[in-house]
Amino acid sequence: MTFSVNGKRVTVVGAARSGLAAAELLASRGAIVTLTDVRADIPAAAPLAARGIVLELGGHRFETLADADLVVLSPGVPPDQPAIRAARDRGVPVIAEIELAARWLQGRLIAITGTKGKSTTTTLTGRILEGAGLKVVVGGNIGAPLSAQVTTSTPDTFHVVETSSFQLEQIDTFHPWIAVMLNFSPDHLDRHPTVEAYAAAKARVFENQTSEDWAVVNADDPAVLALAAAARARKRSFALRTPIAEGTVLDRGWITDRSSAGDRQLVPVDAIHVLGPHLVSDVMAAATVGVLAGVTAAAITTAVESFRGLPHAMEAAGEVGGVRFVNDSKATNVESARRSIESFEHDVVPIMGGRFKGGDLGLLREPLRARAKAVVAIGESKALFRDALQGAVTVYDADTLADAIAKAYALAKPHGIVLLAPACASFDMFRDYAERGERFKEEVRKLTGSS
Repeated sequence: MTFSVNGKRVTVVGAARSGLAAAELLASRGAIVTLTDVRADIPAAAPLAARGIVLELGGHRFETLADADLVVLSPGVPPDQPAIRAARDRGVPVIAEIELAARWLQGRLIAITGTKGKSTTTTLTGRILEGAGLKVVVGGNIGAPLSAQVTTSTPDTFHVVETSSFQLEQIDTFHPWIAVMLNFSPDHLDRHPTVEAYAAAKARVFENQTSEDWAVVNADDPAVLALAAAARARKRSFALRTPIAEGTVLDRGWITDRSSAGDRQLVPVDAIHVLGPHLVSDVMAAATVGVLAGVTAAAITTAVESFRGLPHAMEAAGEVGGVRFVNDSKATNVESARRSIESFEHDVVPIMGGRFKGGDLGLLREPLRARAKAVVAIGESKALFRDALQGAVTVYDADTLADAIAKAYALAKPHGIVLLAPACASFDMFRDYAERGERFKEEVRKLTGSS
């Protein structure tokens, strides 16, 4: 039966870009839409009033949600808010924005999740498919929200979607043709009550797949294999280190497609121009999707060779007086920061700190002991880093990012690396990780001019 909202009262909670797109989509499908947000002033939402969408700003009214026929949540909205719980208790269906949009998509859905590397893998996957001449739209948690893709969706469209745990925890029928899980480690424990709850949300990416679909999994990560164990989809592995009989492997300088029919070389390692071995794993995941979609090795290589990574993800930010600067502002959890640090052999000075999201900072002790000259801590979690790293590496405090960069630069001389790898969210000091990364690059440019 075709999903319809015509004449239904639908409340969209959260007026960020996903919520705005969902409200517009619902209105175009005949729904009576209310868009609600805790913020009192959202200029981007103002034009929606002309579409007949009611704006309720400055808080969520219980009756607006409880009297709705459907509630749609933006990813940033915690689903345990009292007004949302009250609606659910009244029997009102509560779904994620990606769930809403996916019900109207016509093309194939490729969903990519994981604790680290989602944006890199999603972007590169899109470029691989585009390079093969396929019709591709990239978005979800990055780029265009899934709701903004519905009107142009056709049966031959490939929707490559970055999916977060926040989005997946409120799905119902969301059904990817290919679901990719890159890795798993504790994160977002400021939002999810336990690591197990976070894991369960991630595992939902496989929930509605059938034996006609594909689950692409990282065989180097036991947690990923455990979360994918119950998936009904056909499994396709990739592994940077673990020996596997079939799947995507690294062999004699090539990313290689290994099967019972023999090995097929896909991409030479020297065509990869991103920093860090963990990003090579992301390239392998994207190449695996390309193989499943029928893309040739030549087209995969061309896309990989032209890909220089994403802003704020192991981004080269310049060199000053022999010291290199690397911007990994997207490293917002402990595991991603660890991988960033382990990308360098010695003389690294990480800038770390911000709003801590949970996890074990002790996991950074040995990588830092082996590689770091010092750590410069910023933000509201400075004391956490001092305590967790005591005895492993010297930790210096800085009040501002500019101060942190100056201290790290002095410590990294003459030939070290200053690495922004916060292991924390940015919201104590910046609007988001992107603003933090841009400020980092701006301060490096100032150093360049003064050196």
